[in-house]
Amino acid sequence: MIETSDLKKVYKNGTVALDGISINIPDRVTAIIGRNGAGKTTFARIVSTQLMPTSGNARVNGLDILKDTKKIRNIMVSIPQEASPIGVLTPMEQVKLFLVGRGMSVNEANTVSSATLDELGLREFKNSPSDMLSGGMKRKVFVCMALAANPDVVFLDEPTTGLDPISRFEVWSAVKQLKGDVILTTHYMEEAENLSDRVILFEKGKVLEDGTVKTLLSRFKGKVRVELHHGDNYDVKVGSMKIKYVDSRDAEDYVIEGNTVKAITLDDVFLIHGVEVES
Repeated sequence: MIETSDLKKVYKNGTVALDGISINIPDRVTAIIGRNGAGKTTFARIVSTQLMPTSGNARVNGLDILKDTKKIRNIMVSIPQEASPIGVLTPMEQVKLFLVGRGMSVNEANTVSSATLDELGLREFKNSPSDMLSGGMKRKVFVCMALAANPDVVFLDEPTTGLDPISRFEVWSAVKQLKGDVILTTHYMEEAENLSDRVILFEKGKVLEDGTVKTLLSRFKGKVRVELHHGDNYDVKVGSMKIKYVDSRDAEDYVIEGNTVKAITLDDVFLIHGVEVES
């Protein structure tokens, strides 16, 4: 689906956002994870033809991002993190306007918009001004646009940042109904685990990890995470937190000593690199 070759982006202030990214992203759903500033959004903007790379290149379904910009935009929908619906427009109007702007006839856009809003559970709200919707509902309107347009590729940049847990689950449910290939950037590990077939970890503009959730977690098989409250016998230190990975059969010993024992999650793929994450 997407291939990049030594993709680099250096901003005018000298910040290196991408430092030679060469990856192949296959079909289906891929989560690009990483903390804020890791390069996720820059990568999404470049591959979706919104931002020029400093050097290197990328291809989307065989199309060159520098030479085939218009063709790529015709087969892709990109939803940025800061996207917000026009407050006075209803979800129905938002989606119709989006589809007509992509070349669909008014009559067809009307039919498709109504059906898609119903499909995503927005029937009750489709004729209400967007200003009256919750944060989760507003994000679902944008997912609805992507679903209605039926593109080959969908970019979702931090789709649930700032949402409460219920709204986040609502957006996840909507994302799972997208029919095209999806690239999702997020710093929420639970989101990556719930939605993606493959996970790529960015840190400081580089790729640290790349694989399925199962593969990335396989190194921790049979282990638990112990957050040590005292002592210096640890495997990794993140900020002031000391972490040790121990056999789950020995977990009781660490609980008795007053430490915090937790099950292994995708967070630990970050933590072994000494990278702090948000959960």
